[in-house]
Amino acid sequence: MMRKLIAAVQLQRYPTKPMPNSEAVKLQIRSAFASVEFPGDWCLRGSNEGDEPFLLEQEFKGKTDWQALDPAFIDRAPDGYGSALSFFSDEAFRFYLPAYLITDIDGKLDMHDPVFHLTHGLTDETRGNRVNPRRYGERTWFDEQGHRFAVFDREQARAIVSYLELKRETDEFQRDEIDQAIANYWSGRAEASAG
Repeated sequence: MMRKLIAAVQLQRYPTKPMPNSEAVKLQIRSAFASVEFPGDWCLRGSNEGDEPFLLEQEFKGKTDWQALDPAFIDRAPDGYGSALSFFSDEAFRFYLPAYLITDIDGKLDMHDPVFHLTHGLTDETRGNRVNPRRYGERTWFDEQGHRFAVFDREQARAIVSYLELKRETDEFQRDEIDQAIANYWSGRAEASAG
């Protein structure tokens, strides 16, 4: 009896947050990104260094509907490296990200890790790290990610938060990084007033 009473009081004081429904999160992602336009073939890669950005550009050329992309293609692109999220331009990252989030929710990603790309540089440990001091001076990963994520509007940021909250419930390994990234960046973006 006492145990039930304690549990009831704790539930009342500390209500548990229900785990987001994966289908509802996927619907939220589709809705939030529905109006994002294909950036154009000329604006797919965000780097000129190495082979992967150019391979990415070749493979994503003409792929104007992210919802039509095959999960296996998404996971391995470009050319089996599975590194597209690292080399997209900011505009292409915004356009294709929902495909990666939904494919991940469906459990069909082995090589890509959207959580990393949405949390790196936003955690307590990485936010103050400089990107490349010889090249970019004092620019930190937090600065870099803030610039990259500035393309997302409030509804897209909310969809990203819902995705991260869903992942935090299923990925104990990345839970701390997710919590810190939400607290340090994403919650503010999701709540920021439109305009």
